Amino acid sequence: MATINKNLSVYDKATIPNAKDLRFGIVVSEWNTDITEGLYSGAEEALLDCGAEKSNIIRWNVPGSFELTYASKKLIQTQKVDAVIAIGSVIQGETKHFDFVCEATAQGIKDLNVLFDVPVIFCVLTDNNMQQAIDRSGGKHGNKGTEAAIAAIKMAFLGQ
Repeated sequence: MATINKNLSVYDKATIPNAKDLRFGIVVSEWNTDITEGLYSGAEEALLDCGAEKSNIIRWNVPGSFELTYASKKLIQTQKVDAVIAIGSVIQGETKHFDFVCEATAQGIKDLNVLFDVPVIFCVLTDNNMQQAIDRSGGKHGNKGTEAAIAAIKMAFLGQ
């Protein structure tokens, strides 16, 4: 397990560029809302902690993780953002639906990173059970949303 001994919320602020002049789009899935709201909170807190202005954080909600790709694309096309964070949570069930949603979402976000000059950060938990999702959205392993925000800041500055 990749996060077994790692707290996802730990970062060295001194190594992170100041995000004061950056605009961020955050697309949040409404599916597994307890998890995605925790991820959003972690992302927003980290962005603000690193200097982002609250008015420069644009949040859009979508029904599920599958819809993250389309909304992320529209954010890039219409909102002049420097980075997008796509937040979702897919939990393994009894059917193959999990596999299809996870694969399509990951590929879609990858495609956006190839097609556009705006980084899209994959903050989609793909867990085997609810406890794993809780542990990674503000629980014992920290918050993947925090990690995604730090990645968004770093990627926005890449090549500048």
